[in-house]
Amino acid sequence: MLIIPEEKISGYLDYTELIGALREIFQSDYTMPLRHHHFYKTPQGDDNTLILMPVWNSEYMGMKQVTVAPANTKGNIPSIFAQYILSDSKTGQPLAIMNATELTARRTACTSALAASYLCRKDAENLLVIGGGSVAKHLVQAHLAVRKFKKISVWMRNTAKMKEFVTSLNIQGIHTEAVTNLEESVGHADLISCATLSKTPIIKGKWIQPGTHLDMIGSHKPTTRETDNDAIRKSSIFVDSREGALHETGELALPIADGIITEKDVKADIVELIKGIHPGRTSREEITLFKSAGLAIEDLAAALLVYKSYSSSVQE
Repeated sequence: MLIIPEEKISGYLDYTELIGALREIFQSDYTMPLRHHHFYKTPQGDDNTLILMPVWNSEYMGMKQVTVAPANTKGNIPSIFAQYILSDSKTGQPLAIMNATELTARRTACTSALAASYLCRKDAENLLVIGGGSVAKHLVQAHLAVRKFKKISVWMRNTAKMKEFVTSLNIQGIHTEAVTNLEESVGHADLISCATLSKTPIIKGKWIQPGTHLDMIGSHKPTTRETDNDAIRKSSIFVDSREGALHETGELALPIADGIITEKDVKADIVELIKGIHPGRTSREEITLFKSAGLAIEDLAAALLVYKSYSSSVQE
């Protein structure tokens, strides 16, 4: 079994290549059981989450274990830790183990970008990223792989962290600006990509202009959300999977409970977009919303990129 060094993983997960791998695997045959969520409290009273995510196809089987600990931000350590085990699905023999934190962050950002390739206006110019965690730091690069934005803005509650984040992107040659007025920034954005651990809405529907695409990532509990009912009400809704997004995330579960929408209001999932079963955006004025809960098949696509690339390098 290969133990893949953590420092090697990012080098094997090019954004464009990963988006292509995701597009391909979503069209393939695979089995993906409902993941397990276990919620627990720490001795300090913080609410943490343990997630187990299995998936397999005719060749490979993958299992990811994830812990989400929002209070970690107080100690300046990541909120999410994850490990991935890749096995041969025929024999069950373990093939590789790797840290899945970077893998998870990149596949999440690239899945959002893949969805945006169908849902964001082709002439979109202004990208707004909200949040500064492990996923958010990849959102700009991922979205730039499918749209050539002229203006990129970042908003965070922590202004010091926001300045550091923006400086990092500018050093990479990606001109980015920090913004402090969220309402104004949302009103000018063509694509809003939001990846926070906010428990209550930070994006108001009254701020959103016609033609905007909302990319909602952060909410992963049935009781938390990043947008309000007004934003949900005025959007055409798309998801990575109905089973996950409708029941595991407050982004959609809460509006359903309030009678704002029903499960039938979801236009399509990402597989239906990729296969052309649904055309995606249908007008320039349409407000589209993509809610991702994260899927085990996305992890498998990323893990296979890492495993195959690392295996080749070891054999050389």
